[in-house]
Amino acid sequence: MAAAILALTAGDASAGRESLDLASRAALSRLYAQSLRSKEFGKLAYGILVFPRIVKAGFLVGGMGGDGVLYEHGRPVAYFNISGGSYGLQAGAETYSYALFFMKKKAIDYVHKTSGWAIGSGPSVVVANKGITEAGDTTTLTQDVYAVPFGSKGLMGSLSMQGTKITPIHPGP
Repeated sequence: MAAAILALTAGDASAGRESLDLASRAALSRLYAQSLRSKEFGKLAYGILVFPRIVKAGFLVGGMGGDGVLYEHGRPVAYFNISGGSYGLQAGAETYSYALFFMKKKAIDYVHKTSGWAIGSGPSVVVANKGITEAGDTTTLTQDVYAVPFGSKGLMGSLSMQGTKITPIHPGP
């Protein structure tokens, strides 16, 4: 299963920085078109890490992975891979996009100082569901990082334990 996930996602980094940047910018534009609140997150964020295509699949044991770009002030500054494994009651496959909005300077500084981090360690990450991204007031945002999944295609049902790691990568030109 892990080998299949790696094979499906390996093309992103090898495609180069330019194509990864183009795919990430297109994904972020789609998110902003769907969610005005996410666009407001983007204006307030110190940085935005965009994964334009994450592949997730599993049957009892699963995996996920994809590559993305970290933007600061609209410019790409670093490239990352997201990967994870899971076990539990799950079946299916899906692709989706993910944006991480770094709302505090200490959160973006942490990303630059480490050689990778696991969701759940380091900055506090809250997955922003539709309620958070469409309602409320951005002046009350209190978390370090807001994660917004979007653009899901496929079907994946799960009740599982999952570990996700984000690691710097160095794609070709």
